[in-house]
Amino acid sequence: MTSLPTDPTARRAAIEAAIAATGLVARGWIALGPDDAVPPLADGRPVTALVLVGRLGRQGWSAFAAAPESRDRLPDPLDRWSARVIGALAEEIGGAALFPFGGPPFRPFQRWAMRAEPVAPSPLGLLIHPEFGLWHAYRGAVAIADDVGEIAPPPAVASPCQTCAAKPCLTTCPVDAFGATGYDVARCTAHMESPLGALCRTDGCRARDACPVARGRRYADEEIRFLMRAFLLARRSASKDPR
Repeated sequence: MTSLPTDPTARRAAIEAAIAATGLVARGWIALGPDDAVPPLADGRPVTALVLVGRLGRQGWSAFAAAPESRDRLPDPLDRWSARVIGALAEEIGGAALFPFGGPPFRPFQRWAMRAEPVAPSPLGLLIHPEFGLWHAYRGAVAIADDVGEIAPPPAVASPCQTCAAKPCLTTCPVDAFGATGYDVARCTAHMESPLGALCRTDGCRARDACPVARGRRYADEEIRFLMRAFLLARRSASKDPR
């Protein structure tokens, strides 16, 4: 385990630097209390803070693309890479890794995210970022028991969706999978599995692409294709689950 600085501010900076060294990004911090129901660390110390770990725009993709998980043809390569990298990071700094996958139970990552940085729900259900739009992701979090100084709430920033009158994200899907009742995942999946869904499989979600915010932050084509394949594989796996 790496020895972190004793000064809380320096300690937080050292943790963020360790996250950056993995190719990922420290997405924000939240102070935790008993109501958050995050279990203590393995040594019994109560968790007092959480740092979210993820990606912003295209940053982070190259680290995964160079990893063995991206080429081993085994299931869930991105989740396995995230678990390995963030798990090792947590062990290095004396924390515990938490993930938005692998449940149930599932951790409340969207609620945590809105406490950590100025993101808000979009009509598609994804969180929208004021600078990166829909092109960002949370890959995990590290629970911390050490003092990392005062954690201020994120700045109050209006969601870009509030001033988007046209909302093209809701009218661009070729099968209207996004509507008043939410996301119709079965309809979306059926279309993507069909010959008519070839463009969605290769070029990505039309609804997500239609968002006018941060178009320049869009993921690279290679990643888009990977994510669409991963989505379909996950849906196929879920349909075979006997539970």
